[in-house]
Amino acid sequence: MGIESLVILLQIIRLAVPYVFTSVGATFSERGGVVNLTLEGMMLVGAFGAALGQYQSGSALVGVFLALLCGLGVALLFAFVTVTLKADQIVAGIAINILVMGATRFGLSLLFGSSMNSARIAGIEVPSLLHDPLFLAAVVSVVAGHLLLFKTPYGLRLRATGESAESADSAGINVDRMRYSGVLISGALAALGGAFLVFQQHTFTDNMSAGRGYIALAAMIIGKWSPVGAALASLLFAATESMEIWLQTGWIPSQLVQSLPYVITLVVLAGFVGRASAPRDAGTPFEKNRLSE
Repeated sequence: MGIESLVILLQIIRLAVPYVFTSVGATFSERGGVVNLTLEGMMLVGAFGAALGQYQSGSALVGVFLALLCGLGVALLFAFVTVTLKADQIVAGIAINILVMGATRFGLSLLFGSSMNSARIAGIEVPSLLHDPLFLAAVVSVVAGHLLLFKTPYGLRLRATGESAESADSAGINVDRMRYSGVLISGALAALGGAFLVFQQHTFTDNMSAGRGYIALAAMIIGKWSPVGAALASLLFAATESMEIWLQTGWIPSQLVQSLPYVITLVVLAGFVGRASAPRDAGTPFEKNRLSE
């Protein structure tokens, strides 16, 4: 493999890490029966938390910790609105994304004196991507996610909840608790994806997630609601993003090049969505039968 090919491969892997974190997290949310469009907001707030944490403390570890807290906070809000209050999951997801966009923009103005970007942060200083602890955590999340989802009693209960909440409830499974856990896992992982993104760019910029949460959701669907499949699909989308970067130096209009990842997402998703089977109760609020209590 030539030097240029190795550079491209490492670039694709680097670009894939936020997608991998977020799409694996989406798998847990949807397997529990919750369609999670809030992934975009979870990534964005995770990136903001990581930037703020490192800027204030000088420690990337504090940044990661604050990113997790922010991601879990948004996930808890989304779970409360959709699982406890039974709100429409699509509408709630979009509304919370808009809320997070506005909150991070306000936070930039309040804490950094700019509505566009934060002060520069060091990120995680390592010799190469392969030494980055967040990259290693992304790899672990795929393996651990697969084992947790398909090889443990917890995973069986979560999948049962997503397939038939009523049957799961009849079997003694606490449906609301399982759905909360799936959403919280997705929030934590999406926040780590945002933290990796901001550490790579060394500054938080307004709306820097730039649709990556939605693309990660598409990767999860193409990966057939499996952590391994979602990770492989994430590599595909990262390759299209890498292609966009390389084509920007050519003669093709920049607007067309910048739309390439989203166009490919739509094309690939259109080809796969009819062949993939979502959890049967995904997107359906669970109303417990009070007469059976």
